[in-house]
Amino acid sequence: MPPDSIAAAAPPVPPAEVMPRGQRPFVLAAVMAGMFMIAIEATIVSTAMPQIAARLGDLQYYSWVFSAFLLAQTATTVIFGKLADLFGRRPVLLAGIGIFLAGTVLCGLAWSMPALIVFRLIQGVGAGAIQPLCITVVGDLYSVQERGRIQGWLASVWGISSVLGPLAGGLIIQHASWAWVFWINIPVGLGAAALFIGFLREPPAHAVRSLDVAGAALFAVAVAALMIALTEAGSAGPAVTLGALAVAVVAALLFVWQERRAHDPMVAFALWARRPIATANAVALLSGMTVIGLTTFLPMYVQGVLGHSALVAGFALTAMVLGWPIGATVAARNVTRLGLRGTMLAGAVLLPLGGMVFLLLGQGSSPVLAGAGSLVMGLGMGFVSNAGILIIQTTAVRAERGAATASNIFSRNLGSTLGAAALGAVLNLSLARVGVGPEQIRHLLDQGTATAGDALVRGALDHALHLTFWAILAIAVATLLGALLVPKVPLAARD
Repeated sequence: MPPDSIAAAAPPVPPAEVMPRGQRPFVLAAVMAGMFMIAIEATIVSTAMPQIAARLGDLQYYSWVFSAFLLAQTATTVIFGKLADLFGRRPVLLAGIGIFLAGTVLCGLAWSMPALIVFRLIQGVGAGAIQPLCITVVGDLYSVQERGRIQGWLASVWGISSVLGPLAGGLIIQHASWAWVFWINIPVGLGAAALFIGFLREPPAHAVRSLDVAGAALFAVAVAALMIALTEAGSAGPAVTLGALAVAVVAALLFVWQERRAHDPMVAFALWARRPIATANAVALLSGMTVIGLTTFLPMYVQGVLGHSALVAGFALTAMVLGWPIGATVAARNVTRLGLRGTMLAGAVLLPLGGMVFLLLGQGSSPVLAGAGSLVMGLGMGFVSNAGILIIQTTAVRAERGAATASNIFSRNLGSTLGAAALGAVLNLSLARVGVGPEQIRHLLDQGTATAGDALVRGALDHALHLTFWAILAIAVATLLGALLVPKVPLAARD
């Protein structure tokens, strides 16, 4: 059944008629708890992972602890968004929380790195449901004017977790079992589930429920294979990369064929092709590439070129994480005056402005300058991400809002993976041209010494990272050009 037919079969029910206004704060608390689980997972695990890997062994699988989570989350985000439109937000959200918590418990019980990677895959599947559906629930319960303010609160969850995560991870590793790095999320998840069960009410579903299992499976395989190819490019052999790409292409072609013949397709191409949704998702993908470039390479510059500690590098990057919720909050307060398109354009202008700051960095620069550029880009991301979600949720009716919201998060996650691969290739090719290898860079970052040999490596790294910063600026400019293509969308919400 086409999306418009589903919408017609399920007449809109205003949220106020389904849920008393007094219950919305409890649902919002559940949403923020669910988002907090996903947000802190990244920062707390990354802080503790060196010690965990040292105890479990198999250091060659280190990066896959993180890649497995992102792979599973990205591959399942769109699937869970569609399921929520078919079966309701609450049951799918509760299933996602249950899967995430099951993976969390198992991660703490992991006896080896391969086991930990498998359990992180389970966690990632749960995260694929929690993140998009929490944002979808906000879209269901609040008007478009209110959503901007709520999105600012949700963005602040990520800022708070960026500060609490490293602190909590360090304390747990020093004073308790490393398993509590994962298990600390269990009470948060149980609390979120209890609040969703007690207070989230939805209008009755009238649409015929038809699940496109084949489409979901093919989509997951295509995305997972593509991400493996991008993640392993440059580190694994060409056979692995080309094999994964071949699987991705074949699965994608079969997926398109399946979706065109399915009665109720997993991905409604007509929905994704609507100009507001298509352009907002393009901006999300490009901005995701920009952010991953900043988070990956700015700390390397501060440590390897400027010669500062990892703590100082962390503070330079934290400026972006703190600027993001500030930008989202400011955007929410001005969305009525600027409009949705104007809000996105304001943020899209800030991204290249922040990117230009990194081109001014040199070996004698202060890390404060790096932090200033990071802050500006964080402010821009706050505007862009807030406006993007609002544009998509305003364009989509309730019966397709889950799938539409998930498409935006999927686009940003895919952009992060594409950006990491593309920008990493820029760095590696530049270093290879002057004969500098990964071991020399690792030695420079670990030792921070200033011998003649290290000075040569530092100069090569400075040049290579500046090329990377130019690439980040080019992507930021492309993000601005994409934002110019976003049409005007009225603030009146569709239900």
